[in-house]
Amino acid sequence: MPDENGNGAEVPQTTPRFTVLAQYTKDLSFENPNAPRTLGPQQSGPNLSVQINVNARQLAPTDFEVSLMLEGGAGQGADTLFKFELNYAGVFRIENFPAEQVQPIVMIEGPRLLFPFARQIIADAVRGGSYPPLFIDPIDFHALYLQRLAAAGGQQQAQPA
Repeated sequence: MPDENGNGAEVPQTTPRFTVLAQYTKDLSFENPNAPRTLGPQQSGPNLSVQINVNARQLAPTDFEVSLMLEGGAGQGADTLFKFELNYAGVFRIENFPAEQVQPIVMIEGPRLLFPFARQIIADAVRGGSYPPLFIDPIDFHALYLQRLAAAGGQQQAQPA
């Protein structure tokens, strides 16, 4: 039913809207290369590492695909317990926002909404490999976005010189 302002006329839709249209696993890999040897008790805690990357691409004037990529593992070399790679993505619709706010919304709010689902997928994969689930600490996507802007700005400044 269209919004009306009391005299029967439709009110223009100018309210900013950020909508999740879809979310999905694009790619998932879990490796348990040294099992069953590494499934027993360990002498010390494993060396954990996790890398995070966010990419986005515009699909339509208001639609964007955001990919949250998480890669990591426990142990190194012959003592590797497990490795994982996850590319978890979502399609978001952004309507009625000022143009200068679209990129920060895509690169901060998109991955912020995807992260809990990606975190659970990794925890389940690690548990399926016979290890305790790996619950990745929350990520400050705003700080990550600012880091990325600073790095891109530094490269852009260095190139023209």
